[in-house]
Amino acid sequence: MSACFAHPSTDQRPHLQGAIAIIVGLMLFLVAGIALVGALAWALMGDDEGALNGSAEVVAVVDDASTGRPAPEPRPTPAPVAAPTSATVPAASAPTPVPAEIGADGAEAVPQPIEPLTAAPPRLPEPAAYLPQDGVVTIDLSEYAGYAGLIVANGGLEPNPNSFFAREYGFQVRLKKNEEEGWGRLNAGEFAASATTVDVLPVLGRQFQVQVPVLLAFSRGSTMIIADADIRSVNGLRGKVIAASQFNEADFFIRYLAGEAGIPVQILSSLDQRPRPDAIGVIFYEDAFSACDAYAAELQRPQPRLHGAVGWTPRTDEVVAASDGRARVLTSNRNLLIVADVLCLNRGFAEAHPQWAQGIVHGALYGNQQLRNGSDDALNLVAKSFGWSVEEAREELALVHLANLPENLAFFNETIDAAGSFGSIFHASTQAYGDMLRAHTGIDRFRHLDHLTAIQAKGFGADQSIAIAPIRVSDRQALEGDALVSKDIRFFFQPNSADLEVNNPTNDAYLDDIRRFLQVSPGSVVLLRGHVDNARVEDFRRQGGDEMVRSMGLRAIELSLQRSNAVRNALLARHPGIDGDRLESIGRGWEEPAGEDSELNRRVEVQWFTLE
Repeated sequence: MSACFAHPSTDQRPHLQGAIAIIVGLMLFLVAGIALVGALAWALMGDDEGALNGSAEVVAVVDDASTGRPAPEPRPTPAPVAAPTSATVPAASAPTPVPAEIGADGAEAVPQPIEPLTAAPPRLPEPAAYLPQDGVVTIDLSEYAGYAGLIVANGGLEPNPNSFFAREYGFQVRLKKNEEEGWGRLNAGEFAASATTVDVLPVLGRQFQVQVPVLLAFSRGSTMIIADADIRSVNGLRGKVIAASQFNEADFFIRYLAGEAGIPVQILSSLDQRPRPDAIGVIFYEDAFSACDAYAAELQRPQPRLHGAVGWTPRTDEVVAASDGRARVLTSNRNLLIVADVLCLNRGFAEAHPQWAQGIVHGALYGNQQLRNGSDDALNLVAKSFGWSVEEAREELALVHLANLPENLAFFNETIDAAGSFGSIFHASTQAYGDMLRAHTGIDRFRHLDHLTAIQAKGFGADQSIAIAPIRVSDRQALEGDALVSKDIRFFFQPNSADLEVNNPTNDAYLDDIRRFLQVSPGSVVLLRGHVDNARVEDFRRQGGDEMVRSMGLRAIELSLQRSNAVRNALLARHPGIDGDRLESIGRGWEEPAGEDSELNRRVEVQWFTLE
């Protein structure tokens, strides 16, 4: 065979030429095929790269699924992101992506912390007087039910010759909706009035040239602290980090409660920072909704760096509902009335037009009373002005307590006993923000009572009364839940007795602290838990064995009960307006030492239970 192949005969050459042609054709076909496969491969690689660029969300969802924590509903985004396929994540188990902005690369990015202001409060533009135009006064307001009284008095948002302001005081009002903070523009004279909360006033201080003549409303339920499900009290936030937004009622809310618990707040600038074990770490975001979104995103991680957030409904509720039981509402301001919405008048305008300033105050209270009386026309007007349905308007109004004239007078005169007063909230904010406030401002720089007293002299509000009641959402009594705040207080007693030292200013200050718990929170209860020192337990054991320890232990319980009762009795004597049913006392003896310090163990623990 080899000879035949080595020497082909003449008759075989045509066949050989045909075979060569076939081979060449096959080679050309193979080259073309390789080129085609290469082109397809290049195209597929490009597609894969694009798929990878658009699948960061898918990767995040897969990682999130491993934690078992479903995220809240996504916000509308400026650009579409490819949804995960059923091959990547089964439809039945795929959690909802974390709400976030869409980054330039198409991937979702959770809200990032902002650099906090720690050295000084925000700086406002130089003050200038607001000048009315053609008898029309502009008031700047956000979409919030607490301002509804002004809408009712004005008959809507636009200037109205038939409004309360026009009929009674001869000027018209334009209510301008604006969701941005208006402190600077109010100061600069861009409008006559705007609303804020009392806690902001000490922060802005002397540079904020305004008069505060009227309480519009108390917020009741819109501000919430949400936290990990195993955190049952403000004390449980020690050593943890929560998200908030700076210089608003959310910031003040957590600072206030931390202060009442005796826990310092430590401001952080990065999620990688940890607070001291004795402090609550707070990290700030652009706004309260972003703070909630950041917490929702952290709940997706195997080891979350945030343990809660302070924000506003409905976002807080949405985060909890989507957490698969991993988050809970720790508390809200439903029955904790320290978020007080007040109207601020540009000082230059108010001083130049005192009658118009009085008219604005009068109109706000008139509108509030129409809504408190249940006027359907007033409800419909608020709904129309804010673009709500009537039912939505009713729900939003349920989250505020619209203030009347007697409540205003008690609020500013420091006699209100069912909510925080102007002075108590103002001073609490001053303490909460601490060293950041370089120059403290007195309340009389803002508080202006002349218009309220003038309206009262006209007979307005004579048929009104203070009517602030607890809001109950369940039949559970306050003491059946967890204490919101627990605080150890070292009252000074006479040696070896249950008699408090008389006229001791420290004891008096502690009694006032306890009274404040009850004052700002309708329906709340204070439990006084007496404790004594356990330093001599081993001495008793050596002297008489376990029998003597048991005997002396019973005496310790009796002494601790007597001491907690002494605090209760002293509190009722100092503040006779307190309902005694809201105070309970027990003795714990030496069973719960606070540590090895004997002085710290001689204490009365105050537990504050609020209605939720």
